[in-house]
Amino acid sequence: MNSILSDRILNMEESATLAMAKKARELKSQGIDIIGLSLGEPDFKTPKHIQEAAKAAIDEGKYFSYPPVSGYQDLREAIAKKLREENNIQQAKAENIVVSTGAKHSIANTFMCLLNEGDEVVIFSPYWVSYAEIIKLAGGVPVLIEGTLENNFKATAAQLEEAITDKTKAVIFSSPCNPTGSVFSKEELGAISDVVKAHEGIMVIADEIYELINFTGKNFSIASLPGMFERTITVNGFSKGYAMTGWRVGYICAPVEIAKAVEKIQGQFTSGGTGIAQRAALAAIAGDQTPTKEMADAYFKRRQLVLELLQEIPGIKTHIPEGAFYFFPDVTSYFGKSAHGHTVNNADDLCLYLLDVAHVSLVTGSAFGAPNCVRLSYAASEEELKEALKRLKKALGDLA
Repeated sequence: MNSILSDRILNMEESATLAMAKKARELKSQGIDIIGLSLGEPDFKTPKHIQEAAKAAIDEGKYFSYPPVSGYQDLREAIAKKLREENNIQQAKAENIVVSTGAKHSIANTFMCLLNEGDEVVIFSPYWVSYAEIIKLAGGVPVLIEGTLENNFKATAAQLEEAITDKTKAVIFSSPCNPTGSVFSKEELGAISDVVKAHEGIMVIADEIYELINFTGKNFSIASLPGMFERTITVNGFSKGYAMTGWRVGYICAPVEIAKAVEKIQGQFTSGGTGIAQRAALAAIAGDQTPTKEMADAYFKRRQLVLELLQEIPGIKTHIPEGAFYFFPDVTSYFGKSAHGHTVNNADDLCLYLLDVAHVSLVTGSAFGAPNCVRLSYAASEEELKEALKRLKKALGDLA
């Protein structure tokens, strides 16, 4: 019997991060002490002044009606101001900004507006799990260029040049990167921009959602380079740097033609993002940045802790992430080994083994285009991280 469901949904992969988090919740509900290191979910509370702004907006009573599709004007102006002053994207104005229900929504809107059937999108891999599925949903074809552990998982401008064909419509990368925490330097982004500018009709989607968790110093935006504002859609949001994952506010900064197209498609699918969340976002971007800096400092301290503990585990190969809150170690040394009724043939098997035996949830690297790795989120308390790494060391040591 043929399924009533569309080929579109039947062919779509489930988000691996959400799937692992679901399994972890199911085990927790059975009373098992699971330490979840699978989701990119800040464990900090949303800063108090942001919460207070949302409460004040509720009390004002004027943000309950449908917001403008592209977002409130004052929020869009504040975002544009931030991009000019902090990211050196001098052309940014409110007309270039569209606020959406999270950065994932912004990316989906963008590809739905850009891609025709068969258009190719070059993805710098390892990559965030949803890029490829969103591209395919929009009728596009993902083309992966792979960064190596030796190069901090960063694919190069030379690889980009080799991947471009007459069907290439766009290029997408994240910096700081999910899942690797790698950060592209100004020089590396300059080389990428040179390749893009040598080819007509190719847009860059620069995912900067982790920009406020950057241990190298100030984040650099490719849209600030000469000739790149017209060729770049900058994607950002409030979930990571402001611990606002559940508020669901993201945005793009794009040339006006693309911004208007994104507004058009958003008007048909979701309309404007939640009004109260937008008022909270305005307080976040225009208000006190001290809590955000304190969170970034805490992540740096956790990175150092986890790095030291990972280096004590034989067989783990890792680089040092420069931002975000992930490690992405190579775990191939455990392939072909067995313990506790499990045989580990790949990273998928290893994650299931560690969930069952160590009661720690990680995410397989195959979901990110790197089947030899696993992703470990250190967006957890130091106590949880110490216990989790203790369990991982024991379970991995049992494999033989």
